[in-house]
Amino acid sequence: MNSSEMDTILKDCVLSEFHEPPVSYSYETGQFKRNIIAIWILNHGEFSYTDSTPRSIWGFYNTKTKCFHAPINSKTVGKEVRLEDTTPYSAMSINHNALQQLLYA
Repeated sequence: MNSSEMDTILKDCVLSEFHEPPVSYSYETGQFKRNIIAIWILNHGEFSYTDSTPRSIWGFYNTKTKCFHAPINSKTVGKEVRLEDTTPYSAMSINHNALQQLLYA
């Protein structure tokens, strides 16, 4: 993740903390639209079918509204999410049924 872009996210973010990347992962950002930053998670594992580092979209950050968004796919911004409802691996929220909510609350 570009340090200046990450600093912008952290300064604008209400929580002032972004996830620490999991072991053998890192984050990378890129401009998606004028006011949207795409946040990618890179897997630095030992095995890959390609020469490049595998990456997946983590989510999006809107610099105008200062909100994180879950991805629908790498080219489509989804619903707004709270950072504390996300995981280090993805901004997509986990939907639990009633029993799971009781178990994991």
